[in-house]
Amino acid sequence: MRKFRYILVLFCIAAGFAACKKSSSSNFDVAAQLAADTAAIRAYIVKNNIPALKHESGVFYQIIAPGNGNVEYKPSTLVTAHYSGRVLGNTATFDTTEGGAAREFPLGGVIAGWQIGIPMIQKGGTIRIIIPSYYGYGNRGTGPIPPNSILDFNITLTDVY
Repeated sequence: MRKFRYILVLFCIAAGFAACKKSSSSNFDVAAQLAADTAAIRAYIVKNNIPALKHESGVFYQIIAPGNGNVEYKPSTLVTAHYSGRVLGNTATFDTTEGGAAREFPLGGVIAGWQIGIPMIQKGGTIRIIIPSYYGYGNRGTGPIPPNSILDFNITLTDVY
């Protein structure tokens, strides 16, 4: 029994030290990554002749159709949208509603790039947003999206309430 206690105490101490280890993300330079993303986005939109504008946040956007309405967006605003998303410069989509039903979500429950871009349009509107990694999934990535990925979305709002 005494041996079990010692092993348990040693395990707890080891776990405590492991929890104190600095993660590699603590050394991540957000400003440098945002600058690199911005340069890559600018090069991409020039090369592909995309008439995108830069929002003060750093997100680039192209309003294809503004839509109709006068909704004042809040984090609790529900939006229903058709969309397709890909990593910038990649033709393969990592997520899409094409061929399916539009998806509904609260605006406050999506990535920051969407929270910045979607309020620029109303119901029936379409926007293309090119999102620096900081406003997407950052240096952690998710699923098929690698860390530090610039995201490129086409979004059409079918409903806003």
